[in-house]
Amino acid sequence: MTTSIRATGTERELLETMLDQARADLIDTVRGLSETDARSRLVPSLTTPIALIKHAAFAERMWFQRTLGRLTDDDCDGPLWAHGGFEVGDDETVTEVIAEFERASARARSIAARIPLDETREHPHKGVVVSLRWIYMFMTAEFARHAGHGDILREQIEAR
Repeated sequence: MTTSIRATGTERELLETMLDQARADLIDTVRGLSETDARSRLVPSLTTPIALIKHAAFAERMWFQRTLGRLTDDDCDGPLWAHGGFEVGDDETVTEVIAEFERASARARSIAARIPLDETREHPHKGVVVSLRWIYMFMTAEFARHAGHGDILREQIEAR
């Protein structure tokens, strides 16, 4: 799913569009892979195509739900600390993990919609103070970086 590119608009519209594009690009790296291929470990870390999506859901919860929305760990819609989200259960499918990420992204949009770009929050564990603008830019960079990882992993999988 590729979002339409927005080249004009308010700063907020542009930030939201770029983050949504990065989300879609990341999902595209795993969509259509078999369950076995999505779990292929081609590097020593826990990084697999499906784990990149699982980690992205974790990041959505950490930055938008926990930090920006000030929700407690229990009020977030999934776990926050297990391996940075890179651990995927044997019973979780690609479709389920994509849906988890999409739910976390939708909740992130809902939380962010009512908060001004300059409003700040303190990260609950790191102590750093960030604005919503910073979160948008950080998450876009994070997901774009992981989409690049996913592209490389997929290229290696498809070359086998």
